[in-house]
Amino acid sequence: MLHSQQVRALAPENDPLRIGMGWSREDLEKPQILVESTFGDSHPGSAHLDVLVQEALRGIQDAGGKGARYFVTDICDGLAQGHDGINFSLAQRDMIANMMEIHGSATGFDGAVYIASCDKSVPACLMALGRLNLPAVVITGGVMDPGPNLLTLEQIGTYSAMYERGEISQEEFEKYKLSACPSCGACSFMGTASTMQITAEALGLMLPGTALMRALDPDLRQSAYEAGRLSVQLAREGRHPRDFVTMDSFENAIMVHAAISGSTNSLLHIPAIAHELGIELSGETFDRLHRKARYLLDIRPTGRWPASFFHDAGGVPAIMEEIKPLLHLDAMTVTGKTIGENLAALRETDFYERGEQRLRAQGLQRQDVIRPFDQPIREEGAIAVLTGNLAPEGAVVKHAALPQEMFYQVLRAKPFDCEEEAIDAVLHHKIHPGDAVIIRYEGPKGSGMPEMFYTTEAISSDPELSKSIALITDGRFSGASRGPAIGHVSPEAFSGGPIALLEEDDLIELDIPNRTLQIVGVKNQRREPGEIQQILEERKALWKPHKAKYTSGVLKLYSEHAVSPMKGGYME
Repeated sequence: MLHSQQVRALAPENDPLRIGMGWSREDLEKPQILVESTFGDSHPGSAHLDVLVQEALRGIQDAGGKGARYFVTDICDGLAQGHDGINFSLAQRDMIANMMEIHGSATGFDGAVYIASCDKSVPACLMALGRLNLPAVVITGGVMDPGPNLLTLEQIGTYSAMYERGEISQEEFEKYKLSACPSCGACSFMGTASTMQITAEALGLMLPGTALMRALDPDLRQSAYEAGRLSVQLAREGRHPRDFVTMDSFENAIMVHAAISGSTNSLLHIPAIAHELGIELSGETFDRLHRKARYLLDIRPTGRWPASFFHDAGGVPAIMEEIKPLLHLDAMTVTGKTIGENLAALRETDFYERGEQRLRAQGLQRQDVIRPFDQPIREEGAIAVLTGNLAPEGAVVKHAALPQEMFYQVLRAKPFDCEEEAIDAVLHHKIHPGDAVIIRYEGPKGSGMPEMFYTTEAISSDPELSKSIALITDGRFSGASRGPAIGHVSPEAFSGGPIALLEEDDLIELDIPNRTLQIVGVKNQRREPGEIQQILEERKALWKPHKAKYTSGVLKLYSEHAVSPMKGGYME
């Protein structure tokens, strides 16, 4: 018996309450599907999702089910930038997942459809999917078109820094701002939103080839319809996510993440999703898999093209075809077929040809966007996980965004206890080549773990600093960030991690080939490891914890219950 019918038998109020919102007697006996989305007038990634909701509902109805719409609107990191709103960004992920868990648990549903586009909403849906373990399929809201001359939003940070330095006029800056987002959809670069859409498909939770489609493509609506139909089939068969999403599925997703040079924020989200599915991932897993990976995707912010070209080049299936030797092709998916079987089925359709026609209109071929396996942009993927006496539990760097000469450096620490102080120092030339800008007390427990977006943009847009300094933080970065940025330093400063103990002109050794981040000197003088350890112990004895930044509300709850960034920053 379907779960919804069991609930009907237990609760006599169930039927009249549904009749009261327009259901028929026949509807009551159908498979009942929870349709969760983050639709709302909150930002371009969510404002169009109602259209996909309606298509999913139509598919559910045509397959003999009954869908129920539920909404948990997300916020936009871009609209939250530049003020304390960004501190709520990561916490919203867990709050969205909490509400979706409540929706799915309080009512008797047989299956689910999850619809979202962006940074925290897609991982929130996947976390809720894991908690509820309802038979489910995911639809993502696609990507916006680029603006004039392929302008994309992540370039606005660079233009902002140029304007602050007087390098462009206000009129020119305004022109860029008003042209960067010409349609709905996720921002058109390989930031966290695009990365997480791709991750959902790589995990086997979406219809093949449907991640990161153009938001205005009619094919996306058709995909939502087909996903709705599939959700009813899954409910009838009783096929649950935990039945087929395994460690192999997550290893596939990490290999795809390496190939696309995905956002560093994925190292917060993928472990949190895995945790909800009963699987534990560590930073070592990411580092081990990236070491044998290939970085293939020439998409911004580290590549040349807008993210709208990704699906034209074949999307996730094309990436998987290139890295097949590195994948678990026998991993099962929501279609009831393996990854390998899904790829073979797509080859028998016109899927790739339709995308290549759009690329040819831009004067491009698939290999201009997705490199062949034997001609990678870089070997060893895109991400490294560093450990050492500055980050005993780990830290994350996107080495694909760094020139080779920056892989080993010894830098002078310039500590700041908040981002505002750090960006002021960068913009007003108080930071010099050879410095390490340290931003601390910005981890989950310190301030909710906001992005350090403006500081990274100020550094990466400075031709001298971008090749001669590093930014090291217990906070995180925007998926749009480029340049010498090391984040997620754990334990964080608020918990008394070594980053809290750094002083002016301590020497920090960054060694990406050996995956280490070490304090190696004091006051510009190298010291032996034993001496450094003693100095840190002496400083720790004198260190006084900071007062909690938030004493009420959501961020108080989040900061009190969030785990380490390297575990996923989820609440426990």
